[in-house]
Amino acid sequence: MAERRVKVGWTEGLHARPASIFVRASTASGVPVTIAKNGSKPVNAASMLAVLGLGVEGGEEIVLTSDVDGADAALDRLAKLVADGLDELPETV
Repeated sequence: MAERRVKVGWTEGLHARPASIFVRASTASGVPVTIAKNGSKPVNAASMLAVLGLGVEGGEEIVLTSDVDGADAALDRLAKLVADGLDELPETV
């Protein structure tokens, strides 16, 4: 299983707009990804309601995981998006 731990770079955390950016990027990655925060049960990273339900604040650490072969590149890209608080998924890492 591939895993990335990353601190959320968006000041407002994964709420509204940043969560939407993250969910779209997760869906576009083409691999199943889960997201969790400290001590919470992992949820589907492609689900807006699930991501919002985590209540992730800016600066909190999240864990992104995937259990499919070749998920490393997708997780790297998603981790960069989250850590840097970007407005869109980077084309390259």
